Amino acid sequence: MHPEPNTPAGLGLPRWHQALEARDVAALPSLIAVDAVFHSPVVHTPQVGRARVAGYLGAAFQVLGSGPFRYLREVVGHDQAVLEFETEIAGVYVNGIDWIRWDADGQIIDFKVLLRPAQALGAVQAQMAAMLAAGR
Repeated sequence: MHPEPNTPAGLGLPRWHQALEARDVAALPSLIAVDAVFHSPVVHTPQVGRARVAGYLGAAFQVLGSGPFRYLREVVGHDQAVLEFETEIAGVYVNGIDWIRWDADGQIIDFKVLLRPAQALGAVQAQMAAMLAAGR
């Protein structure tokens, strides 16, 4: 399903796909609102602010994108989309959902990641922790 062109999702989703496909970490700050919030499947507290959200998404590009990452389906609304994905990390199958909300300008204001199965959560947690520690 393609979003309506002049809606927040219509503005933001195509830019998200372009950055993800190119693994363009440098493009992330321009996609994210100043006060955006990231909800990680492995960190209890929400991560707030453009720099922090860009850091987590940049690490996710590298960790989740290191395998055969692909979106399986998308459910798109006016200002949000739920994107189901799959990939493989270190031989572990990962299935998850990116739930993204955009503001009126098409910038990400809320990004939530859900993962399954339990082994996938452990694999992602270990690699994300290493990636984020290396970036600090």
